[in-house]
Amino acid sequence: METEAITATDETDLLPQVSDHLEDRAAELCKLMVDEGRLRREDLHRARAYREQHGGNLLTLLVRLGLVSERDLAVAQSELLEIPLCMDKDFPEDAPSVDSVSVRFMQQQHLVPIRVDDDALEVVMADPQNPAMLKALKMATGLEVRPLVGIASEIDNTIERFFGGGRSAMGQIAEGLGGEEESEDEENVEHLRDLASEAPVIRLVNLIMQRAVEARASDIHIEPFENRLKVRYRVDGVLQEVEAPPARSTAAVISRVKIMAKLNIAERRLPQDGRIMHRVQGKELDLRVSTVPTSHGESVVMRILDREAVTLDFDALGFAEDTRDAFIHALEMPHGIILVTGPTGSGKTTTLYTALSQLNSPERKIITVEDPVEYQLEGINQIQAKSSIGLNFAAALRAIVRQDPDVIMIGEMRDLETAKIAIQSALTGHLVLSTLHTNDAAGGVTRMLDMGVEDYLLTSTVNAIMAQRLVRRLDPETREPFEVLPEMVKELGLRELTDADPITLYRPGTSEASPTGYKGRSSIVELLAMSDELRRMVMRQATAGELERQARAEGMRTMYQDGMRKALLGVTSAEEVLRVTQEA
Repeated sequence: METEAITATDETDLLPQVSDHLEDRAAELCKLMVDEGRLRREDLHRARAYREQHGGNLLTLLVRLGLVSERDLAVAQSELLEIPLCMDKDFPEDAPSVDSVSVRFMQQQHLVPIRVDDDALEVVMADPQNPAMLKALKMATGLEVRPLVGIASEIDNTIERFFGGGRSAMGQIAEGLGGEEESEDEENVEHLRDLASEAPVIRLVNLIMQRAVEARASDIHIEPFENRLKVRYRVDGVLQEVEAPPARSTAAVISRVKIMAKLNIAERRLPQDGRIMHRVQGKELDLRVSTVPTSHGESVVMRILDREAVTLDFDALGFAEDTRDAFIHALEMPHGIILVTGPTGSGKTTTLYTALSQLNSPERKIITVEDPVEYQLEGINQIQAKSSIGLNFAAALRAIVRQDPDVIMIGEMRDLETAKIAIQSALTGHLVLSTLHTNDAAGGVTRMLDMGVEDYLLTSTVNAIMAQRLVRRLDPETREPFEVLPEMVKELGLRELTDADPITLYRPGTSEASPTGYKGRSSIVELLAMSDELRRMVMRQATAGELERQARAEGMRTMYQDGMRKALLGVTSAEEVLRVTQEA
């Protein structure tokens, strides 16, 4: 019997069956996703209420409303139906020859054939247990159909790559933009607002954010240049350039971000800061937005604060057991100052939040003053500093001490006035936590002295100073061990850190799932606990180098040594430790 090609016109006959089938299966899938924590029960109730008012398919609504990601839906289907999951990396380079199924039909039904094997056809489907679709494919091709679960967007991208000239999803969306270059009419605020409200622009910005989440990025950089718009993601502390919208969309894309962040789109001469609360792939994201004027437009940086991903646990952050115990001991002191130092992006705030969660109990009143408040912590009073109305750190601190707190956290000691109030608070029985921008722990002491803090006040209040950096973690699936040459052992100072012979380090391996060989980050830290001898040295105006030598003599492990210990354990590579420490 001759096979009959499936075209888009057949869809009208199949749709009622498709709809009935999805309705029957939606309840099971939703229950599974709720049980596994992929979907919140209250979000499911919201989606059902929305469907009752506006109609539509429940599973499609969950994805469209951002309550669950396409990936989570596909994983749940794979588990429920016991059908293998086919990811983007599993698709072949070239399309199999299946002339009897039209491209338009594949696009409408979110399915793509990937392999013809003997008398069977492997098809990746967003809905792999649709009996009407499976039957229609079998009739059209004359082959047994083996369904695989796929992610709808990846299926659509593959269809475009196989049959549509290789255009990416961003390229397809960009086609919906006007073809002409943007004109001087960009000065018109209403024109900018109209540009930013166009559906293709909204989809472009959403796609940039979605891909950033998929890449586990911490920051999104959108940078305009003379003839192009550049988009870069910071993944595990390292910037990576990614596909960007066309240059003609620059004003529209940046205006869209500014509207989302509730910024003034007419003001493009001054820096602005804002915040976006956005739901991507079922995750509630908090994005801190910063814009600055450049030669070719406004540069935008969005810091992604994924509340669900942050782990407030010292072990998970990468603290060695002895360092963790010593830091917790310092936190248990009834009063004094604990400082965490390091450059921007070294994890200082996360460490302080972890310390606060350790201290958080009904018996303690904890107040913080931050700029900005990055994560909301249950049971802790957090104050957002607003210098524009006079609420800076110093002003907020003066009010805080009258609130009868036990623990005070200051986002950063920026000036002498803030430092003096913090010291006064520590002298009157409060535990004060704060950050400083210095390269190492000993440098924290000299920085405070340089700010104008008297040495006798410093020695009376500071209990501990911790410096830290973040190194990328090696992917345990792909890392490769290698034996270290004797010259390298001597150069890196590894012999004092291990008795092993030969000494083994690890280098990153690569795979499609982990192209860099790294996955996630870990802290490397040094903790300087103030001893009587160190206090005497501060009173004698000792240098940072002298303080560090004394601290090491008392047992302090430097960041470099902590990092190399992690390198010997295979947590990171020696190159990573050298990249972020002064010993490089």
